[in-house]
Amino acid sequence: MIFKTLKYSATVIALSIGLIAPGMSQTTDWPTRPVTMVVPFPPGGPTDLIARVIAKQLSEQLGQTFVVDNKGGANGNIGGQAVASSKPDGYTVLYNTSSLALSPSLYKDLSYSPQKDLIPVSTTAVVPLVLVINPKLPVNNIQEFIAYAKKNPGKLAYASSGNGNITHLGAFLLNQATGIDAVHVPYRGSAPAMIDLVGGQVQYDTNTLNDSVQFIRDNRIKALAVTSAKRSPVLPDVPTVSETVVPGFEMGAWQGIVVPAGTDPAIVKKFNAEVLKALKSPAVVKQLEDQGAQVLGSTPEEYKDYLASEIKRFAKVVKDAGVTLN
Repeated sequence: MIFKTLKYSATVIALSIGLIAPGMSQTTDWPTRPVTMVVPFPPGGPTDLIARVIAKQLSEQLGQTFVVDNKGGANGNIGGQAVASSKPDGYTVLYNTSSLALSPSLYKDLSYSPQKDLIPVSTTAVVPLVLVINPKLPVNNIQEFIAYAKKNPGKLAYASSGNGNITHLGAFLLNQATGIDAVHVPYRGSAPAMIDLVGGQVQYDTNTLNDSVQFIRDNRIKALAVTSAKRSPVLPDVPTVSETVVPGFEMGAWQGIVVPAGTDPAIVKKFNAEVLKALKSPAVVKQLEDQGAQVLGSTPEEYKDYLASEIKRFAKVVKDAGVTLN
């Protein structure tokens, strides 16, 4: 069959090239107008801060503005649904978080499928969680905290940025692994949760590092441990959960970019290359690391496999936590 193909006339080959060339040209010219990057969380939050850094760099690289459009609500699903139902032309994209892997287990009536209706482009960054407490709690490290919590079962309350949010499940897993019995208090976002933690209405939280670091530096809250595999350069004196009380414990709020299913593979390929280029920019690396984020980056295929594994992983966590949201 290969040899027969080689015998095709030059005329036929030229005609074939002529037919496909215009389409190829239009695809590789992407983007020729502004791109809307939907961030499914409120402005000023930990996801929004990183998304804007990357959007700015992509705008500079591609010569077209990447406009950040915040569509918060339902643990990221309002924005996710908006992009999933958008025209698959590369001009509406989703800056997603690990909530994309949580939603299939949390919502029985989810109106879109993260795996069927969206195409992964690349992972971008992961933000570790940090166990933070109100400074008035009479403990100095995570070991003392666990001992104190066990002596006071059901008396401590922990905040989260929302029921079923990564901050909720991170604390749930830590409680489960260390035998802590505490009351969960979900908030509508990290800002009100941190306000009440500072005020003492709740005693602890496993919040994202980039959203907590200024509170820690101002001594309004105390950091006991980070959930990453290694210590964070932002808080080098704060140990990991893994090295102190639960070997192998690791949890983070990862982020990435996806586009509507049906998007031209050539656009996905070019978009991926530009995202990886942006993530290597010294300015981007510095800004993300200053926020406590760790730069990632992947091929679309690697991200697809990772998303599938995280959906499977969190299905068990959500089941154990007994959380459903509808």
